[in-house]
Amino acid sequence: MSVSLPPLFSALRQTLRAGYGWGQLRGDLSAGLTVGIIAIPLAMALAIAVGVAPQHGLYTVLVAGSLTALFGGSRFNVTGPTAAFVVILLPVTQQFGLGGLLLCTLMAGGILIVLGLMRAGRLIEFIPYPVTLGFTAGIGIVIATLQIKDLLGLQLAGPANNYLEQLSGLWHALPSLQLGDSLVAVVCLAVLLIWPRWVPKIPGHLVALAVGALLGLLLENLHIPLATLGERFSYSLNGVEHPGIPPFLPAFVWPWQLPGADGQPLAVSFELFRQLLAPAFAIAMLGAIESLLCAVVADGMTGSKHDPNGELIGQGIGNMIAPLFGGITATAAIARSAANVRAGAYSPVAAIVHAGVVLIAIVFLAPLFSYLPMAALAALLLVVAWNMSEPRHVQHTLRIAPRSDVMVLLTCLILTVLFDMVLAVGVGLLLAAGVFIKRMSDLTDTAALPKDFHQALNDLPEHVLAYAIRGPLFFGAAEKALSVLRRFTPGVKVVIVDISAVPLLDMTAIAALDNVLRDYRAQQVGLVLSGPTPRVRLQLRRAGMEQVDGQLAYVRDLPHAKAKALRWLTPKTDAALEVV
Repeated sequence: MSVSLPPLFSALRQTLRAGYGWGQLRGDLSAGLTVGIIAIPLAMALAIAVGVAPQHGLYTVLVAGSLTALFGGSRFNVTGPTAAFVVILLPVTQQFGLGGLLLCTLMAGGILIVLGLMRAGRLIEFIPYPVTLGFTAGIGIVIATLQIKDLLGLQLAGPANNYLEQLSGLWHALPSLQLGDSLVAVVCLAVLLIWPRWVPKIPGHLVALAVGALLGLLLENLHIPLATLGERFSYSLNGVEHPGIPPFLPAFVWPWQLPGADGQPLAVSFELFRQLLAPAFAIAMLGAIESLLCAVVADGMTGSKHDPNGELIGQGIGNMIAPLFGGITATAAIARSAANVRAGAYSPVAAIVHAGVVLIAIVFLAPLFSYLPMAALAALLLVVAWNMSEPRHVQHTLRIAPRSDVMVLLTCLILTVLFDMVLAVGVGLLLAAGVFIKRMSDLTDTAALPKDFHQALNDLPEHVLAYAIRGPLFFGAAEKALSVLRRFTPGVKVVIVDISAVPLLDMTAIAALDNVLRDYRAQQVGLVLSGPTPRVRLQLRRAGMEQVDGQLAYVRDLPHAKAKALRWLTPKTDAALEVV
């Protein structure tokens, strides 16, 4: 008996089989340097967006980015914090603090590993496009709204419990608008939108942040107030507070040793794990969808093929180890992975190099990050939110999609914005499943066969009726399809039903067919099922419906069905069941 091993190092093994030399290494080094530079400000901005200090985003890239590339199943995926997680992680941080967030991430990593071991890597194929598009567009709207506070330098009265309260708080805080923050935001947004058209080879967000930092220094010299990363965040070293982020590597620490929402270490209990289980499961599902979708996009750009189960296990390992070193939730990012491919990446080495670039930035450039204006980081996230919401795709889908798919998309979008993504995806999947069931049931029908349908039906006696059922007989269609057979016509002694176009039965259909047989027995009417597939006939046999008081027969085709019907009508064979 052979035992299948977990698909670890799938991408690396695929790379080695394809061959690896100095030319490929140069491509990986160049791509890793490019993507690493892109990842630094994004990682800090996304960490701030989920309610933790910016260095935790860098730690995420450093640990999860390298481990996922090493153990995962995609050669080109680049892992780190992503905007899609903001709507899930921010409430966890607010309720359970940093310790709760990291513990929840660790639990999500375990779930991802289990999914990979269960070979659930094809999960993405079962998520309808309107559901994915709806909740990603909703996430983009929520992220964009969250950035308004730092874009304009507003002073909010307090945290909001829902999206509508958040909008109300922003409206009432407009009188506190700061000129310096607003000016930096406008300039950075202009650079982010215009620069890629002029110089696409140099990442526009780096130029925008540099311009924002220089403008911030100028405004400070003019004594115009401006919120910076160094003013908002600090770290303690030898009992002395320093602005910005620490210029040293993270230390190992258990998540429950870190402070919760009350500032005290987490009290580990079954109740805590119970409360974190739902968001951990949501994080794992979203992480699986994002990473697998990212791998599919990368495959389309390169012609490669990823290992979905290996990718899930790699993502799980990264999300289990990263929290032990201060890293938050991570998954593959489509924008960074696409940039990785365009920059010449060949293997997971590029993603490992990108993590190394972040390591160098932490050690040598940390003091410079203190000068970054919060408005500049908010402008960066605003553009990220706009891109991830895919307004063109949403508009195109609303214009051409069936009304049922439009309903699913809008429901997911609205629920994501007003409530949360977990509810939106759950309801969206239920709606999509309901739409699918309705469409499949519409394909199943029962119709009377005219005499000229088949030569075998010619000259049938008046007390023999012929029907045909087309389509799958399952719980959504069985009652509708079989109800036609229960409309008795006076004088009918035998009913022929062509089921050659019925690919499957479920238990609801079997139970409904059994009820039809009971009614026929009461009316002394025989039933001939013509052309059942081997699978359907096996299902009926297992249900004990091979022979029912000489009343039911299975035959190969319509000629045999006619012969069986005529044989039943003669008094000599009326009580005998002879299967042709």
